[in-house]
Amino acid sequence: MNDLERWQQHNEDYLASALKWLRLRLLYQIDSSSSAPEPAPSRKRSWFDRLFRRSAQRRSNAGSSLPEKVSRGELLRAEEAMAQAEMPEPRPALIQLCQRFRMSRFEQQVLLLCAAMELDPQIARLCAQVQGNSHQPYPTRALALSLFDDPTWDSLSPDRPLRYWRLLEINQPAAQPLTTSALRPDERIVNYIKGLNNLDDRLTPLLMPMEYPEITLPASQQTAIATITQALHQSSQQHYTPILQLLGSDSTSKQLVAHQAAQQLGLLLYRLPAELLPAQAAELETFVRLWQRESLLLPIALYLDAHETDGTTPAEGQAPPLYRFLSRSGGLLFLSSRDVRPNLSRSTLLVDIDKPTTDEQRELWQAALGESAGGSPAQLASQFNLNPIAIQQIAQTVLAQAPTQDYDDTLPDRLWSACLVSSRPQLDVLAQRLDTKATWEDIVLPEEEEGSLHQIANQVRQRHKVYQEGGFENRMNRGLGISALFAGDSGTGKTMAAEVIANELQLNLYRIDLSAVVSKYIGETEKNLRRLFDAAEDGGAILFFDEADALFGKRSEVKDSHDRYANIEINYLLQRIEAFRGLAILATNMRSSLDQAFVRRLRFIITFSFPTPADRQKMWQHVFPAQTHTQDLNFARLARLNLTGGNIHNVALNAAFLAAQQGTSVTMPLVLQAARAEFRKLDRPINEADFSWQQPTGVAP
Repeated sequence: MNDLERWQQHNEDYLASALKWLRLRLLYQIDSSSSAPEPAPSRKRSWFDRLFRRSAQRRSNAGSSLPEKVSRGELLRAEEAMAQAEMPEPRPALIQLCQRFRMSRFEQQVLLLCAAMELDPQIARLCAQVQGNSHQPYPTRALALSLFDDPTWDSLSPDRPLRYWRLLEINQPAAQPLTTSALRPDERIVNYIKGLNNLDDRLTPLLMPMEYPEITLPASQQTAIATITQALHQSSQQHYTPILQLLGSDSTSKQLVAHQAAQQLGLLLYRLPAELLPAQAAELETFVRLWQRESLLLPIALYLDAHETDGTTPAEGQAPPLYRFLSRSGGLLFLSSRDVRPNLSRSTLLVDIDKPTTDEQRELWQAALGESAGGSPAQLASQFNLNPIAIQQIAQTVLAQAPTQDYDDTLPDRLWSACLVSSRPQLDVLAQRLDTKATWEDIVLPEEEEGSLHQIANQVRQRHKVYQEGGFENRMNRGLGISALFAGDSGTGKTMAAEVIANELQLNLYRIDLSAVVSKYIGETEKNLRRLFDAAEDGGAILFFDEADALFGKRSEVKDSHDRYANIEINYLLQRIEAFRGLAILATNMRSSLDQAFVRRLRFIITFSFPTPADRQKMWQHVFPAQTHTQDLNFARLARLNLTGGNIHNVALNAAFLAAQQGTSVTMPLVLQAARAEFRKLDRPINEADFSWQQPTGVAP
């Protein structure tokens, strides 16, 4: 028999002796109240005497039969047996409950009486007999006050443990007196007294148990766990428990730290999203009481997830449910938040929790991949910013799917693709993922500009060597990312250049959707941008801000509140883009509209000038896919048309549709016809001689 089974047996023995004592006590009360002599007229009757006399009279009138008499000695022996059953450690559930809620002996007996209604079918009949009313087969306040020693009226008041902690409730119909209303035990408390210690089912819809696989956290996160456990040990000696504010942008890392800290303290951890807190004050108060009660009955702690909620201090009299909950609740509480939440009602311990450092992520990859790691850990750690759980899951999934042959050749590509896929759901909500198809062969730029694009790709690829191995990370707090400005007229190749870089680096490219980011509500734009940058850092994605002047425009003179909040958004962008550790590309055809503070923070500025005739000829030579049938195209002649690369693409596409409609190959007349339509669309003057074509002599039409 293990310790739990031994305790359960002791608990059952105690309940058996307690219920036996209670039955005898009720029988003794029945006998005493029915055989009590009529007091002398000169003696002043107590309200107990009057209550007993009325009960006996009602039983006599009802013709109820009295049970067998119980001697005083028999009652005392039952009480002594019950006291002996309390002694084994750990104590029975009822005794533990009374100690934890600091209840008096009388309150303990009242709770036993109420719980006995659910545990012993004889109690209801005895309650009715004691009260002389067959319609009252339940405990009442009057019964409790007359039945047990040292009764106190305030034991059943709302601020005493029995009702404050919802251990029982008074079921009082509208016309029934308080003294004769039924006392009902809480189901959770009855189960606890019986030895069943499960979470209250009224809390299970809101609370989620936090369970994670066994995983060794990196040193930086182990330090946070040690800080938490040490602070809690010190505070327990001073009889208070602080709120543990876990600060940082990564929810999973904070949950892992809280989970392992709770494990070291021997506690179960439950998670509650802050948005699920009841909004109504009465419902919230009930939830708070139930949670605090559970924290006294079970070894549990609460992880209150307020990671995405507003962290501003509430106005007087307008505290949101989160702050009301914090002001009313006790027990061990982890509060997850991005930023510090000031003015909490309890003392607070601030703990910053970040994702593992680059070196720690490399070690985690090495441990997860084992001997098959090769050079993958360093590459993955330098490009992706992942927490321990994500690293372990990706490694396990890829290793399980990898084929046995050519294993070493395919593993790095599989790992890289899996990391890209894991980051997509976070970004797809706020940005548009571009399907990158352009390569270096597709783009036509002057040698200097193309060299700058190669330099951007190389710096992204070599960041680990410079920042970590070269030691620059130890000297820099900001500017660890790479930001570039692509400036030029529409159609000069800015988007294609971003696609080429993404293809070269095998990274996801996201074009920022301003409609999903910019909000009319104050502060929402900054929140959206923060989520966007955080997700891009984690997944190693490239952010492409097309028409960047819409977000990164010049700050204006403050004339009203709109100007002030617009400047706040730009100031936030200035700070965030400098702290961004990935690659951000800004594209604009109005460079002069950008705030000069952004220009200072850019590492590359590449001007996409209007293509020269030689460049346009190269574009015409590559614009038609190999599958498109062309016939006798004069690329030198086409290069004389003053068009950008985007315009040339439009002309080629329209010419292909004209050829498909006529069932012929793409010919010069069709291309010139499409070019003429493009000039009209651009509202440019048209010289008909430029768009006429005469077939050269000796060439078949």
